[in-house]
This record gives sequence, C-alpha cells and structure tokens, in this order.
Amino acid sequence: MIEVYYVEDDEIIAKSVKQYLEQHNGKVSLFRTIADAKKALISHRPAIILLDWNMPDGQGNELCRWIRERWIELPVIYLTVRGDSCDIVSGFQNGADDYVVKPFDLAVLHSRILALLRRSKNREDTRLFCDDLILDREKTAVYCQQKEITLSQPEYQIFLLLMENKGKTVTRRQLLEQVWDSSGNYVNDNTLTVTMKRLREKLQHPLCLKTIRSFGYRMEDTK
Repeated sequence: MIEVYYVEDDEIIAKSVKQYLEQHNGKVSLFRTIADAKKALISHRPAIILLDWNMPDGQGNELCRWIRERWIELPVIYLTVRGDSCDIVSGFQNGADDYVVKPFDLAVLHSRILALLRRSKNREDTRLFCDDLILDREKTAVYCQQKEITLSQPEYQIFLLLMENKGKTVTRRQLLEQVWDSSGNYVNDNTLTVTMKRLREKLQHPLCLKTIRSFGYRMEDTK
C-alpha cells in the first residue's frame, strides 16, 4: 500500500484524488493547510507528497522548500492550476520531483506516482532533523540553522544516537556504553556531563534537546 499525503484545500479535487488512489492500493491523508501538513510530517513520513500551490496559509513552494531541507529523497509532486512555464520552473527549483497541471487525468497521475516511487525506491535519505538541527550521516556533518557546526567525535556520536532515537529517551548508561565503552574507552559519568554541556553550547542550546533528570536525554521537535 502506498501512503500519500495530499495538501489541497479544494475539497472536491481532494476527495476525487483520494477515492481514486485508494481504489488502487493507496492510503491518502488530506491536509487543508500547510501548518497541518508540517505537523503531520514531523510525526510521520509518507511514501510521497502531493502538493497544491495556493493554500489558505501560504504557498506550496514554502512547504516544498521546508521538506527539502529535511528529506532530500521524499518524492513531491505539485498538483496545481498554475501552468505557466515560470511557475513550473519555480516548482522544480523549490525541490519538486514532478509537476502536474490541473485539470489532470487520475490514471495518468497514478502512473506518475508509481514511476516516481520506482525511481526513488532504492534511495535512502541520509539526513535526520529536529527543529533547526540537521545531521547528515553520509557527510558526517551537523547543521544548526543551515550553518555547519564542527563537533568532536564523542559529541557527534552522542548527537547521532539521540537523533536516531528521536522521540525516545536515551539513558546515560546507553550513551556511555555505546559512545565510549564500545571502543574500549572506559570513562566516568562526569565525562558524559561535560561532553553534553559542550554539545549544547555548540548547538546554541536547542530547546529540542531535553534533559530527562536523573535518567538521560531525548530529542523532541518543538516547532
């Protein structure tokens, strides 16, 4: 089953697309505002995004850029009445993978979705995010508000472990065992405290990095 998020404020079009795709092995969640779509994406990532350009609380290109900052490989298709060449070019420049002008044939749209998913099937998104923090596993790089931050190896390993477990509390014991003990470097508990303090400072004391008193730490979106 293909999970689809469709960001569209036109109820008639949204329902027709949803009905057709769900008759063809799809599961479609509808969102009438950009804010609702962002909130849903933070909690869960679907297989593909369908996106209208003109929304009540902004423009689709804003959401498309927001998605691309976080997930390079998440497929995005514009479904819009804006068919001028400058709009189409802008859509692709903002990160869209495909651009479909209304009115469109539902069977053709379904075929485009399947083709796009085939191309992206074996690609893995290497980036993790939490609020304005991004960790790129392929580049071994960390960014805060789009600016790259230099971390020591222990700081990076701690941050990676927390980001990979976003939404879950990672205990101090787990951090000590996986960051230091796994390499044969036995350290005391104070080393973790000092390293975490330096990590917070380098990341500009992010609200999304929470201390769970007497237990551990958790990454959790606040925006």
